[in-house]
Amino acid sequence: MLLVNGHGGNAAAVQAATARLRNEGRTALAWHAGLPGGDAHAGRVETSIMLALAPEVVRLDAAERGDVRPIGQLMPALRERGVRAVSGNGVLGDPAGASAAEGERFLARLTQSLDDAMARLLERPAG
Repeated sequence: MLLVNGHGGNAAAVQAATARLRNEGRTALAWHAGLPGGDAHAGRVETSIMLALAPEVVRLDAAERGDVRPIGQLMPALRERGVRAVSGNGVLGDPAGASAAEGERFLARLTQSLDDAMARLLERPAG
């Protein structure tokens, strides 16, 4: 089984589920959508991806920079108090420069990463 996670807030739950499945003797891996160096929420990466997938829902005229610190620095406050504790506008990153073309490249990288995870899963012996 390959558990696919597209939301960072679910990482701990997905890891726990994967561990439990393995403990039960099942073959299980988790894949977490993410790009090294990417921002966490509504920044350039997510905005570019949305411009590639559904540009009609993106309001670039309303896009604002949020907290741009690395996610590792933000995680304690995020876990304890949520996004509003670190970013009043809900943005974790900076959407400036986002484009559909860049979104297509990000999607290609994510797709390749997911494909690699599936290949690793299929290479593993059962049990």
